[in-house]
Amino acid sequence: MPYDPSAFPPFAVTVDLVVLTVRRHSLCALAVRRGEPPFQGRWALPGGFVRADEDLAQAAARELAEETGLRVHDPFAPVQDNGAHLEQLATYGDPKRDPRMRVVSVAHLALAPDLPAPRAGGDAGDARWAPVEELLRQGGYGRDGEPVAPLAFDHTQILADGVERARSKIEYSSLATAFCPPEFTVGELRRVYEAVWSVALDPRNFHRKVTGTPGFLVPTGGTTTRQGGRPAQLFRAGGATLLNPPMLRPEV
Repeated sequence: MPYDPSAFPPFAVTVDLVVLTVRRHSLCALAVRRGEPPFQGRWALPGGFVRADEDLAQAAARELAEETGLRVHDPFAPVQDNGAHLEQLATYGDPKRDPRMRVVSVAHLALAPDLPAPRAGGDAGDARWAPVEELLRQGGYGRDGEPVAPLAFDHTQILADGVERARSKIEYSSLATAFCPPEFTVGELRRVYEAVWSVALDPRNFHRKVTGTPGFLVPTGGTTTRQGGRPAQLFRAGGATLLNPPMLRPEV
């Protein structure tokens, strides 16, 4: 039988963004307060509908800029200040996930160094960084006397999946360096692992592992005292994309 497009109901495609950063030694995610129905007034992940003339990565980058003023960069391009690593996370297609119509969302995971306070834009009424433990708390999220409610749509599940992706991927890849500035100390990198995993790591063992993994870290030849105390050696991310042996997450 010939293919008949009209035999299939139309549906929309959106992108949702799990944007993670480390602020004040805590793993935080970007949350926006919805300014329009559905779920008006509820906190959600940034995102929106994919336009007909753009691919998914372009839509994700555009939505991030429109709703927050932040930007992403190509992971294969040179590191940019306040840029974000971007990768696809998963696809979510429950027929009832959006009350407006059938909507399939392609979620993306974005990781960035410590970023400034975001600005709301587009259809977002407010935007803020919030610790992931608070956003994923049973019963929902709310601050400053707000009513506590789950994140809009299925964003609680999307956020949980994004956090777990980050936590598992830094075990065997160099992804943790995406949370760091272009030049960083071993101590700063260790605090990224501690924030993402919510654990305390032994400084000496950590230093031995990361500096002993070929291609993981490259000395820049400089030092810094921005963490206080004695000057600490500065490194940049090396060319290694896989850690062997992996940096296994401690049992908690």
